[in-house]
Amino acid sequence: MYRIGICDDQPEVLEKIKALTEETCRKLFQASEITLYTHSSTLFYDIEEGKQFDMFLLDIEMPDINGMELAGRIRKLQPEAIIIFITAHTRYAVKSFELSIFRYIPKEEADICLPAALEDGFRLLKLQQDVSYVIETARKVQRIPYRDILYICKEQKNSVFILKEEEIKVRKPLGQVEKELKGDDFLMIERGYIVNLYHVMKMDGSQLVLRNGEKLPVGGTRMREVKEKISRFWRNSL
Repeated sequence: MYRIGICDDQPEVLEKIKALTEETCRKLFQASEITLYTHSSTLFYDIEEGKQFDMFLLDIEMPDINGMELAGRIRKLQPEAIIIFITAHTRYAVKSFELSIFRYIPKEEADICLPAALEDGFRLLKLQQDVSYVIETARKVQRIPYRDILYICKEQKNSVFILKEEEIKVRKPLGQVEKELKGDDFLMIERGYIVNLYHVMKMDGSQLVLRNGEKLPVGGTRMREVKEKISRFWRNSL
């Protein structure tokens, strides 16, 4: 079951989005728990109190905390959650790239676009749960979901997996690790670093800034390739 939070300060719009979401979940045979909010401050209070969501459907123009600010706060507390903006204001579309927004849907097109966005969102959530890298050391075998890997760096003859709350050292060349990683989420940005593009917030000159504030170097010969692949990754995520 996926937990979905919907926030819009207009009750009639909120009910419409809820109905579309429930109908889509029924068609996809996807169990869900939907919580409605007319005040973004109430939603954020619940998040601060520990309520977890897998997906958020947010308006942008709201009176207490606007959707852009709310999304930024959500990213800090629940970085894996999928955020979909449903709004009448298209001027925020470019800004939404920085917040890794999954979809940006005009309200007048919600009937057409929201069901497809929800289906893609559920598919991504399942992929995040299923795809993982298996680490074998002398003492243990560990399955690590891709979403938990921030980046991997070289340390002499080892590859060090930098996770959210720990580091795991593996006796394996970084080049071999790169070949074993599946999909397009990971990118070698410099001879000693492989980054998980999901955690990249921006490219600032010759550095990548991650969600947790860490900065990683980008090799001079790779800058154009890195920039293009990040842009493509973000476009495909919207």
